[in-house]
Amino acid sequence: MSDVLERIAPVIAADIAARPAQVLAAIRLIDEGATVPFIARYRKEATGSLDDAQLRKLEERLTYLRELEARRAAIRDEIGRQGKLTDELDGRIAAAATKAELEDLYLPYKPKRRTRAEIAREKGLGPLAERILTDRTVVPVTLAEGFLGPEVPDVKSALDGARDILTEIFAENADLVGRLRRYMHEKALVRARVIAGKEEAGAKFSDYFDHAERWATTPSHRALAMLRGRNEEILTVDIEVDADDASPVKPVERMICAAYAIAPDGGAADRWLAEVARWCWRVRLSLHLSVDLLSTLRERAEEEAIRVFARNLKDLLLAAPAGSRATMGLDPGIRTGVKVAVVDGTGKVVDTATVYPFQPRNDVSGAQAVLAALIARHKVELVAIGNGTASRETDRLVADLLAQLPADRRPIKVVVSEAGASVYSASEVASAELPSLDVSLRGAVSIARRLQDPLAELVKIEPKSIGVGQYQHDVDQHQLARALDAVVEDAVNAVGVDLNTASAPLLARVSGLGASLAEAIVAHRNANGPFRTRRDLLSVARLGPRTFELSAGFLRIRDGDEPLDASSVHPEAYGLAKRIVAACGRDVRTLMGDSAVLRGLDPSAFVDARFGLPTVRDILAELEKPGRDPRPQFKTASFAEGVEDLSDLKPGMMLEGTVTNVAAFGAFVDIGVHQDGLVHVSQLADRFVKDPHEVVKAGDVVKVRVVEVDVKRKRIALSMRKDDGSAAPRPRRQPSDADKAPRPRRDDGPAKGAQQGALGAALADAMRRKTR
Repeated sequence: MSDVLERIAPVIAADIAARPAQVLAAIRLIDEGATVPFIARYRKEATGSLDDAQLRKLEERLTYLRELEARRAAIRDEIGRQGKLTDELDGRIAAAATKAELEDLYLPYKPKRRTRAEIAREKGLGPLAERILTDRTVVPVTLAEGFLGPEVPDVKSALDGARDILTEIFAENADLVGRLRRYMHEKALVRARVIAGKEEAGAKFSDYFDHAERWATTPSHRALAMLRGRNEEILTVDIEVDADDASPVKPVERMICAAYAIAPDGGAADRWLAEVARWCWRVRLSLHLSVDLLSTLRERAEEEAIRVFARNLKDLLLAAPAGSRATMGLDPGIRTGVKVAVVDGTGKVVDTATVYPFQPRNDVSGAQAVLAALIARHKVELVAIGNGTASRETDRLVADLLAQLPADRRPIKVVVSEAGASVYSASEVASAELPSLDVSLRGAVSIARRLQDPLAELVKIEPKSIGVGQYQHDVDQHQLARALDAVVEDAVNAVGVDLNTASAPLLARVSGLGASLAEAIVAHRNANGPFRTRRDLLSVARLGPRTFELSAGFLRIRDGDEPLDASSVHPEAYGLAKRIVAACGRDVRTLMGDSAVLRGLDPSAFVDARFGLPTVRDILAELEKPGRDPRPQFKTASFAEGVEDLSDLKPGMMLEGTVTNVAAFGAFVDIGVHQDGLVHVSQLADRFVKDPHEVVKAGDVVKVRVVEVDVKRKRIALSMRKDDGSAAPRPRRQPSDADKAPRPRRDDGPAKGAQQGALGAALADAMRRKTR
C-alpha cells in the first residue's frame, strides 16, 4: 500500500468511525473494481463489516483526499522548480489538511500576471516597503523622498508603490489568511438585497429583499434561494463582517495589524502601516475571502440538498411493493380523457383503453362500464390512480364503481405518485418495452407497474426526474447524478433482482453489471429461455468470472435447479451453506425457512480459513428467511370522503395522507386535495425533533391534523402532534420555514400532473419538482 494511502487511511477512519486497517482493506477492494454493495455484503471479513453507508462515505472522502494529495504533489513540484521549497515550507505543505490551506500556502509562488507590486519592485521601491515595515522609527514621507527618480516622480507615487508591495505581502500570508477565514466563518453574515427596480419582477424573492443571517448557520434551502435570486439578477448577495462595529479600526484590520505588530495609534510608520492594512483588507482580502465564503456556502448548501434528495429517493425506491397482482393503471385527465392500462402479475400489458368521464363529454356511465368490463375480464385486484390533475375526480369515479361490485370481486384502489411518468413515456426505454403502445397510454402502464413494484419501475426513470429533492436544478449536476446513482444501486442490490423477469434497466443497476451487459442478459434470456442456474450467466457474451463474482449474489432464480440461487447466498459460499445443511441432516429445500432448527446451530462451528463468523451468520439468516425483501409491508392511505379541495379543509380535521417529500424543516403530506400540506418539524412529534427523517420518510402513511388553511396562497399547515402543539410553539426569531415554504401543488403545466411549488420566500422555488 502506498505512502499516500497510509496517510489517507487514518483520516477516513476518523470520519467513518472505523479502524485504518478496515479502511485500507476497503480501498484495496474498491481499487480492484469491487462495488460498494458487493463489499458491504460479501467482504465483511476483509473490512470488519463496514456497512454500505460507511463505504459510500469512504468512497467520497477517498476521492477528495486523493485529489488533495495530487494537488499537494503538484504544488510541491512547482515551488521546487522555482528553487523556493524550504524544509519549513515543505513541512507546512505536508501538514495542510484542506485544499484551501494548500492554496493559501501556494499563493505567493503561484504564477500570475504582472502585478502592481512587481511593477513597484521594478521601480526600486522594495527597500522602501521593507524599511517601513521593519523600522517603526522612520517617517514614511521623509524616507520616501530618497526613492524619487524618473519612474517615481513624487512622494505619493513612492508610498503608493510601497503600499502595493506590502498589500501583496499581507494578502499572501497563509497564516494570516487562515486566521481571517476562520474569523469570518464564525462572524460573517450573508446579506441579500433587491436590485433597485426589480421588486415587481422578483416578487417571488420578496423575503430576501433586505435579509441578513449568519453565514455559519444559513440553511441549505435559504442559501440556494438567495443564490438563485442573484443568478436571476434580482438580488445582490454579499458577505459582510464587522458591519455593525463602530470602532475606528475594525477587528479584521486589527488582525492584519497584529500579524505584523502594527500599532494603529503609534508613530508615523505604524499609522501609515495601519492604513495599508485597511487598504489591503478593502481591496484584496475582503474580496478574496468573500468569494471563498460564498463558494463554500454554495458547496455546503448543495451537499445538503443532494443529501436530502438522495435520502428521499432511497425511501421512495424502497417503498412497499403491492406484489404480483393484476393491476389497472389510470392516468387521469380531463379534456384528453383518462388513460387506462391493465397489466398482469408480471407487469405485462394485457389491455388498454381511454375513457371520458369529465368535461366536455361527461360520459360517466360509459367510463364506468369500460372499467368494470376490464376488471372482470382480467380479474383486476388493484387499481392504481395517478395523483395528478383530476386525480380526486377519478378516485371518486372508481369508488362509485367499486361500490357497485360484489365484495369478493372488488379491487383495492390506491392513489399513486405519477412523478416521472411522462418522462418514462417518451423515453427510449418505454419505446423499446412498449413499441406498439401510444405514448399517452405508456404513462398508465408505468402507474400500474409502480404500484406492483416501485423499485423495478422507477429505475427506468432518470433519478432527477422523480422529483423528491429541493433545488435539484441549482446544484452541481455531476455530483447530484453520482449521489443518486449510488442510491439506486444500493436500493436495487439491497432488494435483489429476479434474473428471469427483470428488465434491462433494472439489471443494469446490479453490482458489476451495466447497460451493455444487462441488454446482453435479456437477449440471451429471450433467445435461450429462462436461466436455470446462476452459473448459466457465464454463457452470456462478455460476462466473465469477475463480473459473475460481483453480480451473482444479487440475482435470484426462483424454482431453478439450485435452491440456493433463490437466496442472497453467494455461489462462492455454496460449499459452506451445504455444510450447514448437511449438519442438520436435511435437504436444503426443507431446511429453508425452518427457524427452530437453524437458530439451534452454533455459527462458530462452521467458521473456516476462508469464511468468518459474519458470513456464517449471514448464511444462517438467509436460510431462515430465503430471498427476504427488506421493504415494508404494503399499505395505503385512505383519503377522507368529501375532502377533495382546499376549501373542504377545516382546522381540527383529522386526516390520513402519504408523505411525499421530507425537507430539513418538515415533511410534505398528500391528503388528497391536489395541494400537499406541510408538517413543520416542530409539529412532527410530541418531542423535540432535530431531523424530520427521524420521524417520517417518503412513502409513509401518516395521520395528520389540519392546523391552518390559507386558500388564497394555497398553503396547508398540518400537525402530527397528539397535543394541540401549544407546548412547543414555532420559533419566531425570523420568518419560519413553514411560512416561507410554498406547498407543492399539482397543475396542468408543461407536463400534466407535475407537482411544483411556486418559488416562495424562504425556498425561492418548489421543494421538489415531480415531473411526469
